[in-house]
Amino acid sequence: MQEKLYKLMDWRFIEGIVYSEEDDPHRILGVHRMGTNLVFQTFQPGAVSVNVLLREEKKILPMEMVDEAGYFAAMMFYRKIGAYQYEVCYEDGRKEIKEDAYRFLPQINAQDTDKLEAGIHYSLYEKLGAHLIEVDGVKGCEFAVWAPNALRVSVVGDFNGWDGRVHQMRRLWNSGVFEIFVPGAEEGDCYKFEIKVKGGLTYLKADPFAFGAEGGGDAASVITDIRNFNWQDEEWLKMRSSRQAEKMPLNIYDLCLGSFAMPKKGEEEISPLRTYREIADELVPYVKEMGYTHVEFMPVMEHTGEDSWGYETSAYYAPASRYGTPADFQYLIDKLHQEKIGVILDWAPGWFPQNREGLADFDGTCLYGHLDEKKKNHPFRNARLYNYGRNEVKNYLIANAMLWVEKYHADGIRVASVDSMLYLDYGKADGQWVPNMYGGNENLEAIEFIKHLNSMMKKRNPGVLMIAEERSAWAGITGGLKEDGLGFDYKWNTSWTGDYLDYIKYDPYFRSHHQEELTLSMVYAYSEKFILPFGHDAVSGDGSLYQKMPGKPEDKIAGLRLSFAYQMTHPGKKLVFMGQELGEKVSWQTDRAINWELLQEEGHEELQNMVRELNHFYLAHPALYQEDHKASGFQWVDCIDHENCKITFIRKAGKPESDKMEKFFVVCNFAGIDREVQIGVPGMGKYKEIFNTDDVRFGGSGYINPRAKRAAAKKADGCDQSIKVKMAALSVSIWQVTEI
Repeated sequence: MQEKLYKLMDWRFIEGIVYSEEDDPHRILGVHRMGTNLVFQTFQPGAVSVNVLLREEKKILPMEMVDEAGYFAAMMFYRKIGAYQYEVCYEDGRKEIKEDAYRFLPQINAQDTDKLEAGIHYSLYEKLGAHLIEVDGVKGCEFAVWAPNALRVSVVGDFNGWDGRVHQMRRLWNSGVFEIFVPGAEEGDCYKFEIKVKGGLTYLKADPFAFGAEGGGDAASVITDIRNFNWQDEEWLKMRSSRQAEKMPLNIYDLCLGSFAMPKKGEEEISPLRTYREIADELVPYVKEMGYTHVEFMPVMEHTGEDSWGYETSAYYAPASRYGTPADFQYLIDKLHQEKIGVILDWAPGWFPQNREGLADFDGTCLYGHLDEKKKNHPFRNARLYNYGRNEVKNYLIANAMLWVEKYHADGIRVASVDSMLYLDYGKADGQWVPNMYGGNENLEAIEFIKHLNSMMKKRNPGVLMIAEERSAWAGITGGLKEDGLGFDYKWNTSWTGDYLDYIKYDPYFRSHHQEELTLSMVYAYSEKFILPFGHDAVSGDGSLYQKMPGKPEDKIAGLRLSFAYQMTHPGKKLVFMGQELGEKVSWQTDRAINWELLQEEGHEELQNMVRELNHFYLAHPALYQEDHKASGFQWVDCIDHENCKITFIRKAGKPESDKMEKFFVVCNFAGIDREVQIGVPGMGKYKEIFNTDDVRFGGSGYINPRAKRAAAKKADGCDQSIKVKMAALSVSIWQVTEI
């Protein structure tokens, strides 16, 4: 029998198994019919003996050690057999009963790999990665990874002693996907892929599709099941499309989870970060009370330890483990949704870090990136650029965006630094970049990727917002795909932010020479659908909004009240970074919590009160949001009073002939002195002040207009009629207009 067994052995393939160079171990390992016989083969490094346990037959079949490295084989006459196991004995006397990983069929089919190759497998995260399943009554984990240029791939982890010889994976036909089902692998087990590349080098790589990660760039992936959370947000999801429609209010609270509620540093030690669940307890009631419609989280995906902001993503499919588990993150989103607060996630699909166990040189080649040095690296980051010309890479990223929406119920994705994706010469000098096929600097492959992403997001998840952070003059960022636009819903108007902050930094005495910086935004206000951001970029490095305001502390607070009200009345949706509503005195840093103690200082609690009331005022009045992206919703009254640093305009919504027509007259005084002046108005009627940032409730001096005014036929500011108003220094007043 032994001689016959040896003749049936394929020693070339056995050598490939023993030396871990076989990319289809299933064709030899496990049980196979050979003529009139069944042959069992298994590789158990370190074992001294192995028996086949035929459970249904109640028989034990001893195996021969055919290679001293731990390769065993046994033969029996052919018959149909049921499930079997191996009894593995070691030199120290230990015995283990093991299921045979090589007796199971692939859990991925050719249709899956064909869709991956075409770049259209939008739920690819359900196939690649690590998935807890049960096959033929055996519980375990299905592992799959795309590594087409690898010689051999193994999965290593807590379940096999991190030994790359134990669970060598099979290459599925010509797809480049390697797969194996590992019986007994459990939730919480850490794992990586051991990849042998051409030249014989072996690398350990984290799973690109891992749902869980230990944390940090080179840490292990973690087997995680994200299917079992009990969502309670059905009502929100049903109404999401209508609540996030273009004519609805959008007022976003931008924040970094790690420093929104970071525990204070103690004298001896730093307490651990708050968990997602602990953050929910503080964040949800605060955002609701303050009147924000949405929160926007700086990247919550697992990122490298060197990147404190989170934009160098090391595990695209895993929430940051420093704050808890994926279920904890689902809990946070669920709690926000129960209070009708939307969730937008920052996402960075433009580059990936060069950490050793990440995507860089994944299978020994530039699989996710570029080989050409002129295309390879990001000009400002220690990162590689994605190769959008490869369908599988585009599929990896598009499926990732779908995961955050479909499995974590995100309501919007803000794509970071879209301009760095669109331009081949972004941040590069002449000779350092390669033109496209037409000789231009447009990244045609990135354009196609963005259009593909936005198109499929709308088809699969109607009502979800796609937002671009894009700082160039690229036309059509929010244009429709049928009109050759990129298909985003909104674009961050960073030009507005930059111009406004440049203007407001000037002492009021000198602002008269810079009024065009204040009014220029209305020249292009309808070229895209904009969000006006006072975001994290604006308050880090060169100072908080408070620091950017000139003058004494009371002037700075007044400047902040003015700035928030001007942002709220200017066409465009709104965004503000955490802590600015309190008047944070220093620039934001990731290792510092919001300084909530500021509320004990004069003026800061009043500022917060004004922001709260302003937010709720915004939500209550369609004139401030319904026609944000149409010229019909805005009208200049006076934008040329440079000398007095004054601008006035109309915000309106509804049809003029309708009783529901709402019209506001907005007066902004950027000068540092109080004035009582005759001010031009667009028509006869009654004007009633209903909001003033100088109200004593908000820490102002109370230089307001408590009584309604009737327009008089007296010319002012180029208008045929006017009213006499009090304009407090550094203030905005909003007047309700009732025309005759």
